[in-house]
This record gives sequence, C-alpha cells and structure tokens, in this order.
Amino acid sequence: MTAERIDDFPTRQIAGYRVRRGRPFPHGATLVPGGVNFSVFSDGATAMTLVLFERGAAEPMQELPFPPGYRIGSVFTMTVFGLDLESLEYGFRADGPFDPVRGDRFDRNAILADPHALLLSGRDTWGVPPDWSRPYQYRSMIALEDFDWQDDAPLRTPTEDLVIYETHVRGFTRHPSSGVPAPGTYAGLRAKIPYLRELGINCVELMPIFEFDEFDNGRVNPGTGERLHNYWGYNTIGFFAPKAGYAATGAYGMQADEFKALVKDLHKAGIEVLLDVVFNHTAEGNEHGPTISFKGLDNATYYMLTPEGYYYNFSGTGNTVNCNHPVVRDFVLTCLRHWVAEYHVDGFRFDLAAILDRGPDGTPLPNPPLLEQLAYDPILRHTKLIAEAWDAGGLYQVGHFPNYGRWSEWNGKYRDVLRRFLKGDEGTVGELAARVAGSPDLYGGRGPAASVNFITAHDGFTLNDLVSYNDKHNEANGEGNADGANDNNSWNCGVEGPTSDPEVNALRLRQMKNALAILLVSQGVPMLLAGDEAGRTQLGNNNTYCQDNELSWFDWTLVDTSAELLRFARQMIGFRHAHPILREARHPLGVDFSGVGLPDVSWHGVRPWEPDWSPGSRLLAMMRCGRNAAGTKDHVYVAMNSHWEGHDLELPELSGGVWRIFADTGAAAPYDIHEPGTEPMPGHPRRHHIAPRSVVILTGSDD
Repeated sequence: MTAERIDDFPTRQIAGYRVRRGRPFPHGATLVPGGVNFSVFSDGATAMTLVLFERGAAEPMQELPFPPGYRIGSVFTMTVFGLDLESLEYGFRADGPFDPVRGDRFDRNAILADPHALLLSGRDTWGVPPDWSRPYQYRSMIALEDFDWQDDAPLRTPTEDLVIYETHVRGFTRHPSSGVPAPGTYAGLRAKIPYLRELGINCVELMPIFEFDEFDNGRVNPGTGERLHNYWGYNTIGFFAPKAGYAATGAYGMQADEFKALVKDLHKAGIEVLLDVVFNHTAEGNEHGPTISFKGLDNATYYMLTPEGYYYNFSGTGNTVNCNHPVVRDFVLTCLRHWVAEYHVDGFRFDLAAILDRGPDGTPLPNPPLLEQLAYDPILRHTKLIAEAWDAGGLYQVGHFPNYGRWSEWNGKYRDVLRRFLKGDEGTVGELAARVAGSPDLYGGRGPAASVNFITAHDGFTLNDLVSYNDKHNEANGEGNADGANDNNSWNCGVEGPTSDPEVNALRLRQMKNALAILLVSQGVPMLLAGDEAGRTQLGNNNTYCQDNELSWFDWTLVDTSAELLRFARQMIGFRHAHPILREARHPLGVDFSGVGLPDVSWHGVRPWEPDWSPGSRLLAMMRCGRNAAGTKDHVYVAMNSHWEGHDLELPELSGGVWRIFADTGAAAPYDIHEPGTEPMPGHPRRHHIAPRSVVILTGSDD
C-alpha cells in the first residue's frame, strides 16, 4: 500500500473551507497539492483574516480568520483547499492598533492587497474607469505558471556592448499610426521588434510595468478639460505583478503570459530587457493617501517615519520605503529574483536609487546592506543593475554611488555637459573630454560600463525639443507650468517651438545629428530615448508623466517624414557595433596598448596633438586607436565643433593608413553619413573643413 503524505491533507474547517496551518515561506499565495498556501507578514497585527472573492464580485464570498496557531513569529500562514483558482480574488484584513505617532495604522475595515501577489485585478483594461464605490479596488489573484519558455536563456550581452533604448510600453505603439493589431500593449511592442533590430538596438529599458493605477491623478488639462492620468507608472501598487492594462489579454488575466511572450521574442532577436523599478516609494502616499497594502499591514516596517509618525518624503511623492529594514530588504530581493527567475529579465534600472542607501531615519549609510545584498545575490549575479544615483531629497551620488563592483549609473553629468557643449556654452571642453572617454574621473576604479551615457530620457525634453525650446511648456499638466525641471540646458536655435524657417529647421536637424553622433562614439553605455531617432516632439513639455495622448505617444509617421535623421541614427549605431575601440571594458589611458603605434586616446584641436583647453574653446577632436574584431588596426577620429564658425582641421597622420569620412553633420544628406565600406576619402589626406556647429567622424585602417 502506498504511503500517503500527511501534510497534503486539511486538519480543520474554517467558514466551510478545509484548511491546515501553512508554511511561512514563500510569502504570498503559492500553489500546493490540492490547495493554496497563503503567507503574509505583519509584525504589529493582533489578528489576520483571509478574504476571498469570486472574480468581479462586489462582496466577499467568505472570510477566513487565521487561528492563533497559524501564526509563526510575525507571519500568518494557512493552506486552503478546494479553491477555484481561475475565478478567485483575495485580500487580507489586519487587526491591530491605530496609533500613527507610533507608526501603526491598522484598520480592520480595509481589505488589503497581498504585497507578494503575482497578479492584481481592478485595472484590467487601460483607461476604463473603475467602480469607485468598491472598497477593495486592487485585488490579489493566483498566477498559473504554465508558460512554455522553449529553452529561453539570458543573453548576457557584455554591458559595454549595449545600446539601450528607453521606452514606454503603451506609448511605443498606442498612436494610430503604429499599425499593430493590439496598440499600446506588450503584444504591440512585440510587433515592433523588427524595427528595433533594424535600428541596431540590443537592449530595451521599459518604463514601469509593475502594476499601478493610471487613475492616480485628479487633475485635468486646463485647456481641453481632458482627464489626466498617471501615465508613466511611478506609483507601484503590486511589485510582483505585471501591469494588466498593458496587456491585450489583461481582461482575461493573461498579462503574465503576454509579457513573457514579449521577453522571449526580444531575446530571440538578440535584445535584452531591463525593467525600470520603483522601490523608493509606493502609491499609498502620505497620511492623506489611500491604504492599499503596506500601510495597513505594517506601516512602521515598510515606510520611513519621523519621530512624530509622519512620512519622510525623500521621493517627492509623499512617502519613502524603508528599504534597509531587514524585512523590506528581503521583500526587494525576493521581488527582483522573481522577475529574473520567472520572467527572464536581464536587469533593472532603479528609480531614485540614492534612497536605497538611506537608513530608517533618512541618513545615508556608509555600507548600505540592500545595495550590497543585491550586488552579491547569486540569482541576480549576471543581471545588470543601473542606479539613478540621486533622489528628491537632495542626495546626489553620480560617480560615488555605493556600487560593490556591480552597479552602473545614469550619468547625469554626461547629460549636462553634452547639452551645454551642444548649445555653445563656454568652459565645457575639458569636462567634455572626460565624459566622452567614459568619465574616468567618476568611474576610474569601475570601468566605463559603469557610466550609462544619455542626453535625453523620459524625464525631460525629447531630443527634438532640446533643440527647439529654451523653456519648458507644461501648461497641459494642470500645474501652472510649475512642474518639471527648469535647468534644461536647451537652446531653440533662434525660434521658440515649431517654425517654417528653413535655416532654423536645418540647424535643429544638424544639432540632433551632433547629439547622436557624440553619444554613440562615447566610451560607456549609450542610452537613447524612444523616438529621438525620428525627431519625436512633446511640444516643449518636459514632464509628460500625466499625458496619455499624442504628446507622449510615438508617432510612426515620423519614420517616413524624418527618414534622414532615422538613417543617421541607424548608421551611427551600426558604426558603434562595428568598432570595438568605442566600447572597450577599460578606460583609455593615452597608452598604445594594442601595438598600433598610436595611443588608445589622444586629443586634438585645429592642429593635431594641440587641443585648446581654454574656457573660450568650442572645438575638440578625439582620436581613438586600437584593433578591430579581425585584429587589424582601427582608428576613429571625432571632431566636435559647437562654434558658430567653421574651422580648417589638420588631421593626425596615420602611419601606413588613410582617413575616410564616415560622417559629417555639416554635409547635406546623403553625404552626412555613409555605409561602412563606402566611406570616401577627404579631398585632402591631411586636411578637412568642419562646418559651424557640426561633428565630423573619420575612420582609418591599414589601407
């Protein structure tokens, strides 16, 4: 007779359901033989109740109190048998004291979402107004993990070889011109993978896809009366759950499979997937915000609180997650492991990551345990970790973020000096040299892959707007143009906003090419904002967090109308992939490591080997020398001129080689950039004229 496992059977009944004491780990709802194991942490709760709903029902179908013996330490755990998994929604009621001064905000009347829920319902279809009368808006659900990955594996592309493309899942294909069957969804983005491959992208960074509420915004557009949304999604309500409103199948609870299919197909195309993650704050806000999950389960554990019980606000959004509390550290680590193990993502960009090294009172820690733990975790061992190394509380750590040899950073100093140089500011050439060489002054002990170089990102002007507006124009956000950054370092090229002036438009196009050219020859990891390659505009709005409309969406007609800029971007990305010396794993040191007879980096002015470092200089040339993938000599010369006057350049001499023109933004298309292998020689082998406000890129070999 076969022995039966005793622990597979219920031991009692509660509210008509067969149950037994569960297991404390893992937290959340886990499938076990015949049932579901529920486990939830609360250190301060005096009692806990499991609340069960039939999917879509307004009222619970049953509530199951956890017996006293079903509490193990501070974890309430119970296995419930005989549940209909596909129609089940659940939550918790937590009993306990309401004493805000001590940090306790328990409310038995509130039904709370499971912090570890793998799926959430309530916002299943984007933009469909919810039933606000329902007290339990965001409902936890069980995930059936039966997706066929077909041997998908992480790509493990070396960080220095990445070209990152930051995009918004909805905004990338929501525009009517996208031509995809399911616009604004994971499936829609999946249909655009061929475009990404043709562009040369090998890594996408997706703005937040953790479940959030797009209706978390009470403002309207003062000009149109249109309701505004929380479009960007930096207001997480479910850290383990993919956003259902981004799935064509979200109404059917299939958002997890749809997102997994996107990741699998991106990997097949050689494209890694990074997720923009928000662990610094949640959608619960401050004492005036809603109680969704953390606040009602264990407010004093999950949030940084002042001695009076109010919320520290280093995030600028009302609350700050207490990331270095041991319980919260475990939560963050478990969450990231989940996305790597179950969704095969390749890495993470951490929003306002400086908060992650603050202690419970907000003081920066010398050795933040969360950052160290993430750096050395065995499951995260080969994932990319990228920090936005500042926060809204004034902590700015670019170049000295606690990195443990693993973390890269959004290099805000690269963005700032490149913008200032492009518009012709004085005193930028010296810092420009450091930034295009991989910022060795900031990352000398870590390598250039620690520097994620960017000129634009979701937060700020697009590239087109950077050269079209002197000032932000955020009136449509309903905040009196008071929101968004004021230090944009932008220049409108003579006219604010759209113009029919052909000279201004030609200059703007050239400036966009200049920006792309410099970014893609810089040492470090380049990141492009989606649409910049085609001149996308937000009409001067530098904070479109609330704009779910054509202001934010990628207008795919630009692929045709901005074909010249798109061609330039595509060729520049291809050039970077073709020249290993632009993406070496170490900083160039001005030494001939490759035995090519020239140093790996050298600096030049209008004459070779004579750079002008004076404050008034607006021209700098850089020469990179090494070997290509075939082992033959490879040289790249980049002259960057932000002066409103042209200059005659004397070119460095190549022993046994000749220079060829790859790109010259001062030349009319199609002569502004060339296909590899078709680059023409300059009119004179040792001289070349660089036009006003332009970039010239030459390539040399053993010809």
